[in-house]
Amino acid sequence: MLQVKSPYDLSLIKELPIVGKVEIEKALSIAYGLFLDQSEWIPAHERIAILERAAAIMEKKFDELATTAAQEGGKPLVDSKVEVSRAINGVKLAKEHIGQLRGEQMPMGLTKASENRIAYTTREPIGVVASISAFNHPLNLIVHQVVTAVAAGCPVIVKPARTTPLSCLALVDILTEAGLPKGWCQAVICENEAAEYLVTDKRVNYFSFIGSARVGWYLKSKLAPGTRCALEHGGAAPVIVEPDANFDEMLPTLAKGGFYHAGQVCVSVQRVFAHKSICSKLANKLADIAEKLTVGDPTLETTEVGPLIAPKEVDRVEEWVNEAVNKGAKLLCGGKRISDTCYQPTVLLDPPTSVKVSTEEVFGPVVCIYSYSDRDEAIDIANSLDVHFQAAVFTKNIDIALHCVKRLNATAVMVNDHTAFRVDWMPFGGRDASGIGMGGVPYSMHEMTREKLTVIKSKYV
Repeated sequence: MLQVKSPYDLSLIKELPIVGKVEIEKALSIAYGLFLDQSEWIPAHERIAILERAAAIMEKKFDELATTAAQEGGKPLVDSKVEVSRAINGVKLAKEHIGQLRGEQMPMGLTKASENRIAYTTREPIGVVASISAFNHPLNLIVHQVVTAVAAGCPVIVKPARTTPLSCLALVDILTEAGLPKGWCQAVICENEAAEYLVTDKRVNYFSFIGSARVGWYLKSKLAPGTRCALEHGGAAPVIVEPDANFDEMLPTLAKGGFYHAGQVCVSVQRVFAHKSICSKLANKLADIAEKLTVGDPTLETTEVGPLIAPKEVDRVEEWVNEAVNKGAKLLCGGKRISDTCYQPTVLLDPPTSVKVSTEEVFGPVVCIYSYSDRDEAIDIANSLDVHFQAAVFTKNIDIALHCVKRLNATAVMVNDHTAFRVDWMPFGGRDASGIGMGGVPYSMHEMTREKLTVIKSKYV
């Protein structure tokens, strides 16, 4: 049995059965059978109606879903409510984009050989989708990996994070209540060996993964020939701050981007490169904000920063911060564990570029500030890691902003906003070691379909 525990006080929330290869094989057989039998495919208008009903049910269960997400994942309730709102909007967005899954007419008659023909493309479901999800957005990530598949007309099998399966199970139940036929969305809670068996099976046409680079790249190397995939890994998001940045607007934004969900976000603000003329001021003011953040029980309305997902993560963050301080970083605030599960929001000034907080994804409530005199050198350091996801620049100068946008190695660069900004209709994903493929509701739906060309020959064309 899997024991789902609160990451805050480690109390038991629920026990769930763990399945093995036998159950995975059954799930694959059901999903693949549905895909092979086109008479079982769900018409577009029915998918639209199902998702409309699902969104309505989610709205009725809003508080319940938010509480579940906060309890199992540790994200403060105020932020979990935002996640539920995003998840509902994501379902509505998927419903709206069903009508955008269309092909196009291809020109014929451009050569003698192509006369008397008409040609057009259509989009079809790609096939069985296997999704492996992460803990940090236990409801909204499932929407991005499951509802998109349903909207595209694909049977989907989803493995939620073992730490946060309850939000996933709740969404699957909601889809069933909304009228999704049996077998089209199956959730499996299993060990890694069974999960590998699932995603590497030749009956899987699309693999969606959100998690560590080590696991993601390994599974990609094991995929069956022809299986398409999208991998979303982490980053160590850089921010460039110029002397003319608006401090009143920037500081709360950086604090939110750095300490939201205790920094357990793949695009959290981690490395802030500030011009030497403002670096000390920025670092100290950010530390002042961080010291005032309320850390504690994620189910309370007043909590701003919750626990890390597991005590071992607190141990790791503590070790990394201590390494940075011992090697010369200036500790401006935080730097200590509050309990076995919570760590103080921490600001470090000028840690060496060789220590772990500078070279690896912290995935904890730690923001590092570095002083620079040459912007291009700062960008070179920002680009020097293998991970490249989202980045940001703060300046009032449009030319400097565009210069940074061009030079920063990132899939997205935010100007005068934090690196963790996201709306669910925009493309979202890492490049290089940070992942492959693009997420975002309409982008995932497009990837979960494939084109078919029809050419009709007639003397009347």
